[in-house]
Amino acid sequence: MALSSEQVVDVLRAAGESTRLRILALLAVEELSVLELCRILDQSQPRVSRHLKLLAEAGLVERFPDGAWVFYRLAGTSGGGAVVAAALALIQADDAVVQGDAGQLAAVRAERSAGAQAYFARNAARWNEIRSLYVDENEVEAAILRATGEGPFDEMVDLGAGAGRMLTLLGGRAVNALGLDLSQQMLNIARDEVAKAGLTACELRHGDIFDTGLPGGCADLVTVHQVLHYLGDPAAAVAEAARLVAPCGLLLIADFAPHDHEFLREAHQHRRLGFADDEILPWIEAAGLVPETNIALPPITAEGLTVKIWTARRPGAALAERTAA
Repeated sequence: MALSSEQVVDVLRAAGESTRLRILALLAVEELSVLELCRILDQSQPRVSRHLKLLAEAGLVERFPDGAWVFYRLAGTSGGGAVVAAALALIQADDAVVQGDAGQLAAVRAERSAGAQAYFARNAARWNEIRSLYVDENEVEAAILRATGEGPFDEMVDLGAGAGRMLTLLGGRAVNALGLDLSQQMLNIARDEVAKAGLTACELRHGDIFDTGLPGGCADLVTVHQVLHYLGDPAAAVAEAARLVAPCGLLLIADFAPHDHEFLREAHQHRRLGFADDEILPWIEAAGLVPETNIALPPITAEGLTVKIWTARRPGAALAERTAA
């Protein structure tokens, strides 16, 4: 999107300050909360918030509340994005300030990851019980079965496999199935569950949802079940999941709708308190997939959480023929 000369000046003025440029460099890596930015930059919240306000007014960053937290990310549709990218590309790779910020960001990520891994290790054996605290799992799983269809699927990939429930639920419809997870404790539980289900064609592997190392278009069913709310960059995880979807293949995402249960951040390591359609659907479409199913399953109690199920398909010849018919 082209900008007027006056708009370009506004963008340059907003980005042309050292702290604001540092913020843009950090948000180019992942979305961050205000408190995380304060910690990385070693500046007060009022000062960081003032810088963020100026960047948001210039259309360079997007602000989105999530319960009691507020997150920021680079604006996805701003015409100033090209200016920001060009400015960041000019920074020397060994710049001491940027490297220092990157080190602090790595420390924040490591602390976040350590907390999550400790939580998963503590709770691996009772994971299915915890997962069922706020939802009717039978209803959710029935909806997932309907949304994926009967198959059969040649290759299934489950990202963030956890205790292996998606593999035991859907693995019987796949010729081969692969589950990836960073928690070895979870993988051990999943291996037991898969073995009990008699699914000999299911493989469990240590892997990162952001960098799976799998070839693009390798699976005709990719599932991301109750994973995104733990992640620092859920958009990147959706992009990686979509990359794995073969032509005419299906991506299924299941997660919570937006809610205000703040205690889940501390008690259960939730980073995000759910996702709305206007966040998930643009991520899916940006990855080249066509949204199909959009299901909301309300809770069975007033304290419960609404579960959302989204599916999207990679266009291909067979899909085009079916649409034309």
